[in-house]
Amino acid sequence: MGGEPLAALDLVDTAILVVDPPRDLLSERPDAWWDLQSDRLPAGPRPPEAAVLRLRSAMRDLFDAHLEGRAPQATSVADVNAYAAAVPTSTQLKLGPDGPVAETRWHTELGGNAILAALAQEAIELLSDPDRLATLRRCASSSCSMLFLAENKRRIWCSSAGCGNRARAARHYHKTHRGSGDAR
Repeated sequence: MGGEPLAALDLVDTAILVVDPPRDLLSERPDAWWDLQSDRLPAGPRPPEAAVLRLRSAMRDLFDAHLEGRAPQATSVADVNAYAAAVPTSTQLKLGPDGPVAETRWHTELGGNAILAALAQEAIELLSDPDRLATLRRCASSSCSMLFLAENKRRIWCSSAGCGNRARAARHYHKTHRGSGDAR
């Protein structure tokens, strides 16, 4: 439920789509996801669940559309744009211990939810950056629906320790038990 460089991808991955019925980790353990993301998202009240689920669905459609080479639904584009635009931002200069730093200020006094806006902004930045978007992948495991950004071109699993290990163990099992005639 966490670990990708973008909180937007981590949010999308809270919907497990390859099981029947699909599982929603965000609904099952909402506090766990929000706790994992707290240092990556702007401060402010947790957005309403319906709004989070709508944004998650829109971002998933946009990412899947890219991976599948199809056009996304128009409502997905509109939803992501609306959430991103709901909270204006400005860049502020802050004096830190190592000198001046730029900091984003979320103008929630004008309405909207900064957390939803930040997640939508991450999706927009990813989708509009061809080099970074080229690293977006879907896990190669048929029993996994997670999306991730591949640090290298050889990465095919969402997690080397999870899906990668299961694939290696299955390959080893089939290799060592092939044609053994083992009747149990």
